[in-house]
Amino acid sequence: MKKGKPLLPGDTIGVIAPSSPKPEIVPTALAELEALGFQVKLGETCRQTYGGYLAGPAEWRAKELNAMFADPEVDGIMCLRGGYGSPQILPLLDYECIADNPKLFIGYSDITALHTALGQRAGLATLHGPMASAGIAHTLDPVSRDYLLRAMTQAEPLGQIVNPEGEELVCLVDGEASGPIVGGNLSLVAALMGTPYELDTKGKLLFLEDIDEEPYRVDRMLTQLALAGKFSDAAGIILGTWTNCESKKYKDGFGVLDVFREIVVPYGKPTIWNLQAGHGFYNIALPFGVKASMNATDGILVIEESVVE
Repeated sequence: MKKGKPLLPGDTIGVIAPSSPKPEIVPTALAELEALGFQVKLGETCRQTYGGYLAGPAEWRAKELNAMFADPEVDGIMCLRGGYGSPQILPLLDYECIADNPKLFIGYSDITALHTALGQRAGLATLHGPMASAGIAHTLDPVSRDYLLRAMTQAEPLGQIVNPEGEELVCLVDGEASGPIVGGNLSLVAALMGTPYELDTKGKLLFLEDIDEEPYRVDRMLTQLALAGKFSDAAGIILGTWTNCESKKYKDGFGVLDVFREIVVPYGKPTIWNLQAGHGFYNIALPFGVKASMNATDGILVIEESVVE
C-alpha cells in the first residue's frame, strides 16, 4: 500500500468537508489543529452549505479533495466531519493523481466510503479516526488522542490496541487471524454494496461500527453483507462501538449484540466485540490497509505496520 509521510509540527494539514457542512465549527477545528503545532489549509467546502445537508455540490467536493492531494504544500488531509454525501464524489475522484501523491487521509463515519475507494482504487493506506471537529487538542479523551497522534506522527506500528480501562474487549468467536483492516461504518459499507466501490473483505479483518440504528436495521445491513459473502470472505471480524443501538421499538426483542450472535458468529471467523473505535465517547484510531493481527480468544488486536512512512 502507498503511504503518506508522518505529520510533524509545522506541517500543513488540508481540512476538507467531503460530506455534510457545519461552518460554525470551523474556528474551533482550526484552533485545535493549530494548538497541536500544525498549519492548516482550509478547504472552501468547510464553509459551504448546499441543499441543507451537503458541503457543496459533488463536483466541488471532489475537485477540492483532488486538489488537496495534488497540492505540494499539503502534507496530510483531515476531514472536518462526516454526515452524509461522500459516496456521491467517488466517481469524480482522480485516483491516479491520488496514487501518485500519497498523503495521510483521516476521518470516519460517512468518510468510510472514501477509505474504501482510496484503498481499493488508489492503493492508499488511510486512518480511520477522529476528525478536525473532535476537539483533538483539548477535549478529545486522552486515550483516543494518544492513538491518533501516534498514528499520524510516527512511522512505527501502533502495536497492541488496548481498550480504555473498564471497557472489556470481548471474544465472540475464538481463533486467530491476520490481514489488513478494512470497513468502517456499517451503514456506508452496506450502501456501497452492488456498486463499483463495494468493499472487498477477502483475507481482511473486517471492522464495523455504527450509531443510532435499531437492532433490526443492523440485522438488515448485516444480512445484506452476509448474502454477499462478506463474512465468509473475511479472515476475522472486529466489532467497534454501537452507540445508541439498543432497541426502542422492541423492548423485549434482540439487542444489537444478539444480532451479531445470530448473523456473524455462525461464520466461525475469529470475532471480537467492543473495540472502542467509532461513534462512542472513545474513538481509537485504526490504520486501514496495513498489516494487523488478532487473537480473538485472548482479546488481542495488534497493528503490525505503520500507516505512514
